Amino acid sequence: MALAVLPAAAAAQQIATHTYLTVETSEQGGHTQATAKVAVTGADGLPASGVVIIDDGDRELAEAALNNAGEATPVLSLAGGDHALRAVYAGDASHLSSASVASNVSAQTSSTPNFALTLAPVPPSTLPLTLTAGQAGTIAVTVVPEDNAALTAPMFVTLSCSNLPSEASCAFTPATVEILPTTPASCPSGSLASACPPVSSLLVQTQAQLTHLVRPAQPRRGVSSVAWAILLPGMLGLGGLAWGARRRRWLQRLALVAFVGLVTALGTTACKPLYDYYQHGPSHPTATPNGTYTVTVTGQSSNGVTAITNNTTMVLTVTGGS
Repeated sequence: MALAVLPAAAAAQQIATHTYLTVETSEQGGHTQATAKVAVTGADGLPASGVVIIDDGDRELAEAALNNAGEATPVLSLAGGDHALRAVYAGDASHLSSASVASNVSAQTSSTPNFALTLAPVPPSTLPLTLTAGQAGTIAVTVVPEDNAALTAPMFVTLSCSNLPSEASCAFTPATVEILPTTPASCPSGSLASACPPVSSLLVQTQAQLTHLVRPAQPRRGVSSVAWAILLPGMLGLGGLAWGARRRRWLQRLALVAFVGLVTALGTTACKPLYDYYQHGPSHPTATPNGTYTVTVTGQSSNGVTAITNNTTMVLTVTGGS
């Protein structure tokens, strides 16, 4: 993964950094789970801030935001075989980017079909993903099959995302991908899509603050047919009741009070919201709040016996919002 190249003037004002990575593995249901412990410090000895990326060769496996101590601990599933994991610090306004030494890890090979998720930006989007409120970004999510030769029927993987900020959404196209016994686990350069692992396009959409909304057209004056349908039967019924009991003055008064109450209730429950809507228009939707968020991308499937769930994470930074 190529590191960002900054102008010489900007780079001169930034502090060099050192990125350290240790990896611990454990076996989960016949597959290998890796916990990547990352620490990034500046040349001044202080912890850095920003985002780290865990990659395996040219594949990005996960992203995580550094905490106040300059540390992150992403957890990821590894396909069977050998891996050379590396932590890449993306840098920020005060710190230069850096990368750790590769950590060689061997993952258990299993005969049980499984899959892993990897991420790649779709230009002009980049990873980590930074959006101004109102913008959208697109990420390619590759579903990498593992031990799929043992499949006796197609494996369908459904994708979803979570931990988005408020007033933001995500959508996958397609939302479900298919893995066959013949689906390859790698994609040589220049290969056709049919000779590659399945890919879904993840669209992340944020919301801008809207300050100018068109006020709805004023309705024509007069009582609508719906209002007459509600009021007329009640008016006739109460009027008949009062007429039939005209000699009983207390009942006439009771009917009048009931009628006034009905009209008042209709006015307060139905007319008030309509009045506010036509006078003031719909409320203004709020913008996606500024901040840095760790978004979880999840793939779910089943091997016919047990459910299979694998996750990866990406970092979304929103600016220019509320």
